[in-house]
Amino acid sequence: MKNIGNMMKQAQQMQERMAELQARLDQTEVAGQSGAGMVQATMTGKGELRRIKIDKSLVNPEESEILEDLVVAAVNDAHQRVQSMVSEEMSKLTGGLSLPPGFKLPF
Repeated sequence: MKNIGNMMKQAQQMQERMAELQARLDQTEVAGQSGAGMVQATMTGKGELRRIKIDKSLVNPEESEILEDLVVAAVNDAHQRVQSMVSEEMSKLTGGLSLPPGFKLPF
């Protein structure tokens, strides 16, 4: 019975740490970029896009496709950085215990 009690206590602690991590992720911002930093996208740790910054020299109606591609690349870069950060934080939280395939946390 002691083992079950310990397991329940550990599960509760893990749940508390997970809630803390989710709160931190919502407050953390990660920036991605493209075009040597001329386009920047900033996301929260939960993947919410907060802002896009575009260097004024890129604003040319004749070349809007290039700007569109750079925005997509910057957002994808930010998203990849968020996933990396979340993965690293989850690894710290779980003590390196890998989660089953398809099990996505925290969102």
